[in-house]
Amino acid sequence: MKKKGFSRRKFLTTATAATIATAVSGPFKSSASGIEILNKRHDKLAVLGGAPVRAQGPIGPPWPYVDEQVVDAVVKTTRSGVWSRIQSRDGTVPAFEESFAKLIGTKYSVGTGSGTQALSTCVEALGIGPGDEVITSPYTDFGTISSILTSRALPVLADLEPDTYQLDPAEVEKRINKNTKAIMPVHIFGAACNMERIMDIARKHNLKVIEDACQAPLARYQGKGLGTIGDVGCFSFQASKPIACGEGGAVVGNDEQLMDQCYTVQNRGSNRKGSNATIGPKYRMNEFEGAILMGQFPGIKGRFETRNENANYLRAVLKDFKALMPQRHYPGTESGAYYHFGMTFNRNEWGVDRSIFLKAIAAEGVSLGSYISYQLHREPWIDHILGLKSYKAMYSKSRLKEYRESMDLPNCDRIIKETMVSFAGSGTLLASRDEIKKISDAIMKVYENRNQLKSV
Repeated sequence: MKKKGFSRRKFLTTATAATIATAVSGPFKSSASGIEILNKRHDKLAVLGGAPVRAQGPIGPPWPYVDEQVVDAVVKTTRSGVWSRIQSRDGTVPAFEESFAKLIGTKYSVGTGSGTQALSTCVEALGIGPGDEVITSPYTDFGTISSILTSRALPVLADLEPDTYQLDPAEVEKRINKNTKAIMPVHIFGAACNMERIMDIARKHNLKVIEDACQAPLARYQGKGLGTIGDVGCFSFQASKPIACGEGGAVVGNDEQLMDQCYTVQNRGSNRKGSNATIGPKYRMNEFEGAILMGQFPGIKGRFETRNENANYLRAVLKDFKALMPQRHYPGTESGAYYHFGMTFNRNEWGVDRSIFLKAIAAEGVSLGSYISYQLHREPWIDHILGLKSYKAMYSKSRLKEYRESMDLPNCDRIIKETMVSFAGSGTLLASRDEIKKISDAIMKVYENRNQLKSV
């Protein structure tokens, strides 16, 4: 038995035990799925009263990560009385900056209070401001866009590739004009954008590249860590992230002068010598954030490797399953941070809308979601900035009209409203292999019984 490279032997070695055990009916084929279901074990969906694949509740350990070493680091900082980085050059924040730069693979790192602050610091440090434009993704946390607006530049949104959820380089290049100063690619879910193409475009048009790697610590692409490929890279340590301290962020880079400027900007305009040199907010990381982060360092790489092992297992199981295909990765992608594990939902294969599938899979004890439910290119911030005197003064009436009309992004709309499903990976992908197998068990059970979905 073989169909499009997905053989019986491969299925038996990669699929979950519950999917292939105890035949109660013979094998059947799906003409479009690219997968053959060998044994139909379950005859009733949990949402309709059948037994669920697993009990309700989270998969994997609680997140954010806490152990005694983290607790001890916070207690030590509390007792020290050194709670701000400016109190000591040997505090937890400077120690974290040095350690994080080495971990990511750059010469320098500057801690900030959040990933959004890291991005905002880079926009300002690169001299991007009123009248300038930065091209970025519409499929991201609003902090990405906010970081551009804070400097009163214009965030220009480009459409996505439908199966990667990443910026489409061809759409990026279409939006470049004389006012474009930078590209801010977002490594969504911790997987690499097409950085080869994006860097080529940036060099061709003499643009800066600010990598939004907020979801992507330690992930690698073509021999380099994400965040180290562009001019600067930015990371987030918000509570849900793969490395977390509640809030917190970092800028990384190899250009000493630019990184010194980043330090100055986030230090409310004061440079390392104490001179008040430029415009800047106070975006400093505090010593408690540094302590939590330093307390986690011994296990960061191990947790990253476990997530990749479990994600690679699921990717192998679902590789040719066209009903629910894993997020496509670009050639040269070596690893991901797996902030989320994304999959593309094919309505034609399931026969119902995504919302029905999500309800059915949740009843099986596996909670999947649609990540971002709102379309940033249709949110109120656009009307807000277009009505501001500052933007009317900085940009021509025709440019603002064109900007408004550019918010037709059909691929992004479909991803958000119809096709993308995911689960948060920071804690889930640290689960035992048996628990990870139950994710694919639940998917296959619902697929086997998809004829019942119309009754949900």
